[in-house]
Amino acid sequence: MLKGIIGALALALAAPALADNKVSDKAKDVDNSMKNTVDDAKDKLGTDSGTSKAKRHAKKAARNAKTKARHTKNDAKDAAEKAKNDATK
Repeated sequence: MLKGIIGALALALAAPALADNKVSDKAKDVDNSMKNTVDDAKDKLGTDSGTSKAKRHAKKAARNAKTKARHTKNDAKDAAEKAKNDATK
């Protein structure tokens, strides 16, 4: 019985890793969009110093780069899946 419980627990912990990550990617995109909107509003106000502005712009550039990489990875996965499906027809 203990082995069954351990097996069920292992399966439950492994399930999120096996799930499609597009949902979490969409959540990340929404979060990044919200942060970018806040950063744009701060830029329009123009009330921050040079160091905080530079730091905020660096974070925004990093967020945008990560988003682009995530989209490129997903596009490559989709293209590979499509090619695999086309090959099996």
